[in-house]
Amino acid sequence: MRIVLAGLATSHPYTDARTLARHAELVVWEPDQERLRRFTGEHPGAKVAGGLGEALATEPDGVVLTVPNPVLPEALARVLETGVPCFVNKPAAASRAQLDALDRLAIHDRVLSSSVLRFAPAFAGATIDPAEVLAVRATVRHDVGLWAGGYNAWQDTPGEGGGTMVTMGVHGVELLVALLGPDVRLVGAAGAKRFYEGLRSEDTAVMALRWGNGVTGTVEIIGVSDEESYSVTVHRRGGSDSIVIEGGDDPIKGLGYEGTIEAFLSMVRGAPSPVPWAETRAILDVLITARENT
Repeated sequence: MRIVLAGLATSHPYTDARTLARHAELVVWEPDQERLRRFTGEHPGAKVAGGLGEALATEPDGVVLTVPNPVLPEALARVLETGVPCFVNKPAAASRAQLDALDRLAIHDRVLSSSVLRFAPAFAGATIDPAEVLAVRATVRHDVGLWAGGYNAWQDTPGEGGGTMVTMGVHGVELLVALLGPDVRLVGAAGAKRFYEGLRSEDTAVMALRWGNGVTGTVEIIGVSDEESYSVTVHRRGGSDSIVIEGGDDPIKGLGYEGTIEAFLSMVRGAPSPVPWAETRAILDVLITARENT
């Protein structure tokens, strides 16, 4: 099996590669030489391609795509031409223009883009009866201080990578949509800088959601945090139930990175994406609308 890692724009493909290396020959393309050196230092056996076209010409069985959001639609279009399964590291779009560009692509049923948390052992397989639910809440605790010093500035820029509202908010919206479905809209959003003044976006944010069946939801984003954790609370008449997702002793497994790659490898073997693109698009629309409102 041959897998192309097309782009190393965030930390995720480095983590993905640790699982993929147990199953496949790796081909990597990344224009930033420092990022590329870090990757090949961890995976000296990986074949290095000089461009995206050269990487795709190796006839891979699948592609993990991680490039800055402004160039993602063009890169995904080239991957789609090959017909192979593709995992797009989150978020697949961070602005209305980027989402419109994705809407013009013929995205097939073996394209997956998702927060890894959907596949975390603590959450995977969780189900609820919407008829019993009064409201839901997701809380995302993930420190964004690295951006305050200028690292990966495109991620922190609202019109490019979406900032904290989009890049961290996707985790909370993803978990709630996984439970309640994609018939959801944003009804309000707010963000603020409470600690990291050097940010281009915000370090705390909140979103209010409403599903078509009347269930309301809240996503809290805490970007100033000593610990990384995620939780979902479901409120019913008789009380509330919570799911907490943490890295534990094995963050690759505990946070869902391993499960996500296992889902991707199932697609390589012929299965459709476990997350329909229509659901991913609904999540992106909520996030982008929140970004537009703030």
